[in-house]
Amino acid sequence: MVFGEKLKTERNRKGWSQEELAEKLYVSRQAVSKWENGQNYPSIEIIIKVSDLFELTIDELLRSDEELKRKVIKDGRKLAYPGLKSAFDVLFLIGIALLAIKLGVLALNKLTPMDVELVGGRFFWNFASLILMAGGGIGAGILKEKYKAD
Repeated sequence: MVFGEKLKTERNRKGWSQEELAEKLYVSRQAVSKWENGQNYPSIEIIIKVSDLFELTIDELLRSDEELKRKVIKDGRKLAYPGLKSAFDVLFLIGIALLAIKLGVLALNKLTPMDVELVGGRFFWNFASLILMAGGGIGAGILKEKYKAD
């Protein structure tokens, strides 16, 4: 049984109209109608509410409809993507900041009589920015390709 049929069956079993179910889920009656007719699918938040209202497991609702299962998985990936993308972007920006600091100190030492020393050692200042920028850029690229393919 697909999600829409199961929703309609459970709603009728409770004796609720589409309007009454819509009020309980805080959605429009048209949304309930579209779900029941298979024209659209609810978000995972609504699926959880439906599960609670009808005392069904989420597994019962999702496994009944292959297309709904794919939609929920796809939506979940979309939620994960921005967080991971932001992490890689932050790594890249930290690398740029370290490079800018190093170049600024080198310029300051070259153009003025000051002798500012970078704390942390040569290896850190020579390679940390490169590693962070490369890691952030490669990670973001892999993530982009992965989510584009899905």
